[in-house]
Amino acid sequence: MTQSVSVPPVPPARSERSPGVKLVIAVLIAVALMVPLLMIYGLLWDRQQQAETAQASIGQGWGGQQTIAGPVIVIPYRATETTTVQENGKDVTRTVNTIRNLYLSPQTNRADVVIKPERRKKAIYETVVYESQVAGSAGFVLPADIARYGVSREALMLDRAEVRLGISDARGLVDGNSLIVDGTPLALQPGKGLLSTGNSGTFAFVDWSAAAPMKVDYRIGVRGLGDFRLIPRGVDTRWTVRSSWPNPSFGGDFLPAKREVKGSGFTATYAIPNLALGQAQVLTGDLSPPVTTNYGPRDAYMEPVAVEAAGSGNTGEASGGTAKAVAISLIEPVDLYSQVDRSIKYGFLFIGFTFVAFLMFDIIAGARVAAAEYLLTGIALVLFFVLLLAFAEVIGFMPAYMVASAAIIGLLTFYSAAVLKSWKRARFLAAMLIGLYALLYTLLNLEAYALLIGSVLMFFALAGVMYMTRGIDWGGIGKKEEPVAG
Repeated sequence: MTQSVSVPPVPPARSERSPGVKLVIAVLIAVALMVPLLMIYGLLWDRQQQAETAQASIGQGWGGQQTIAGPVIVIPYRATETTTVQENGKDVTRTVNTIRNLYLSPQTNRADVVIKPERRKKAIYETVVYESQVAGSAGFVLPADIARYGVSREALMLDRAEVRLGISDARGLVDGNSLIVDGTPLALQPGKGLLSTGNSGTFAFVDWSAAAPMKVDYRIGVRGLGDFRLIPRGVDTRWTVRSSWPNPSFGGDFLPAKREVKGSGFTATYAIPNLALGQAQVLTGDLSPPVTTNYGPRDAYMEPVAVEAAGSGNTGEASGGTAKAVAISLIEPVDLYSQVDRSIKYGFLFIGFTFVAFLMFDIIAGARVAAAEYLLTGIALVLFFVLLLAFAEVIGFMPAYMVASAAIIGLLTFYSAAVLKSWKRARFLAAMLIGLYALLYTLLNLEAYALLIGSVLMFFALAGVMYMTRGIDWGGIGKKEEPVAG
């Protein structure tokens, strides 16, 4: 009796896709991975906002962006205004006596500025604050031809003159401030700064009845965060600014006449004549703030204008123009958020090169790579930027870049060895990723040539892919044809 033997069913052969279909699948997955890259942009923006909030909270107790202006002598003077009003249907002309202010800039202004930087942290966020010491000397001369400015000598109330110093955020003032006029120390009063610093600052009363040349020695210590600005006022202004910070940024309306930047700090010298300022030495209205100035929230001291006689009062003084300023920023040598932002822009480059390598192994070497394996590989490449951002906030950009790239290269090397069925192919992929991450780090440090180097690299990569795939039948299945029995 014959015994029947059961034969297990043969599993159906896995269908083979054409090279063209494989290419389309890889491209679609790569495009889909742009969505998580955009989500990382949102994460980066959120973390950057948190860092700025932390920096602002440090500045609340320390002092914000500081702008120093002056000294300027403010002299009240009597003025007469004629106004016409209607009473009972008739025009009535009235004369009103008011008190206005004359703003006299110094003939010479010399100052030495020392900026002492300090790092402050809140949680994982760090910012650079500073304490600046301004020691200067200004010389004032009342012009003999004061009448040319529309103010008679007799109208000046020289006994009620004030020496004003503008300080944009008076919360940052420290001890040791002084004002000495012709060798006599004067008591500084709060408020009544200059319009160019938001009417914030300090002043002192001075009796200038003699109208003789006056020398004003001043010393101001102020803490701040962000830019440090100086507003030149005078016929001849000369400043020397020193700091131990090795990475300054010079901006504003005037650049230093001389500067020396070393690893131990910098020295900058400014020489600004009033011809460059475009401002007269005598003004009947104060200068408005520079257009780039952004003062923080605080209560500004608004100076009242006195009225001597009854009638329509003076509601304010005309502006004498817009102030110009020099700005010095103590910048970080590497802004990690901008570096991460720039690196994310190269995310598609990493995904593209890795997918091309997988595709070449698939359609040329016969290693079958599934769509899910493309997707998992792409997610790992996107995860690099999340790791980079997370570690950079704690250990800095360069160490974070090394940690994140090593983690992703190690992960994809072991995974590709299983996917491509070969450690030799996995080592090739690892070498390619090492080269890509090294190239990206170079591009991040060569900002001016990043586009040039990146475009040349893409050209050679495309040329290599075109050369390797020149003989591929993109529409064919890629299987060997069975021989025909004959």
